[in-house]
Amino acid sequence: MVDHETGGVTVGAAADLVNVTVRTLHHWDEIGLASPSGRSPAGYRLYTEPDLDRLHRVVAYRETGLGLDAIRTVLDDATTEITATLREQRAHLAERIHDLHRLDERLSRMTEAHEHGILLTAEEQRETFGKDWNPDHTRLARVAWGDTPQWARFAERSAARTRPQWQSLADAMHALQADLATALTAGTLPGTPTANDLVDRHRELFSNFFPLTRQMQVCLGRLFESDPGFAAHYNGVADGLATWFRQIIDESARANGIDPDTATWR
Repeated sequence: MVDHETGGVTVGAAADLVNVTVRTLHHWDEIGLASPSGRSPAGYRLYTEPDLDRLHRVVAYRETGLGLDAIRTVLDDATTEITATLREQRAHLAERIHDLHRLDERLSRMTEAHEHGILLTAEEQRETFGKDWNPDHTRLARVAWGDTPQWARFAERSAARTRPQWQSLADAMHALQADLATALTAGTLPGTPTANDLVDRHRELFSNFFPLTRQMQVCLGRLFESDPGFAAHYNGVADGLATWFRQIIDESARANGIDPDTATWR
């Protein structure tokens, strides 16, 4: 390794021997971690055998993840317990690995949520949302709205939502639908305080999936009445509920300065 005529090797040769860059060796030299102690006849600085041995040790400890200051302490402080330092480094590494595993799990759930929406099995969805629930709904929703900001918000929230939290939302939605049916049956007119309160509850509840503006709610009201699937669902809760629900949403919008006839998804 070492040229016996000169008693050392150049910085370039030393870098090749320990598999680091010349720039790295210059940095270690500047901070006094590992410096060449020899000189060539022409005055060039050379790394001697002891210098190379130190370089190899620096590289070995750096590969364990130790910082340069810690490496300096290990190499230069005779009182340092190397084993204790390495055990401490292992503990830090174990903590980092744990954090990385958690990060990987979050990334996995976020990816799956963007692809599939609700992160529950088909059976869990039926148990949570009711026996008539079709687990294919979220796939169809992704096909229709997968490139929208609302789907992104839905996926972000779905990734963090647990099954009990989904159950709580489902219970709240069922309670709202029951109250809508009760109000319709009682002859509640659109624009009344009771009707407006129900509209506000719907918007607040729906905002658990993505932020829902009044204009967007008007668009949903139209969909509930015009889409055969939605209309059948609401009319199955109470006869005529799909149309009445759209009407109370429209009247609430008017009361807040929004023309339901021109409202758009924004």
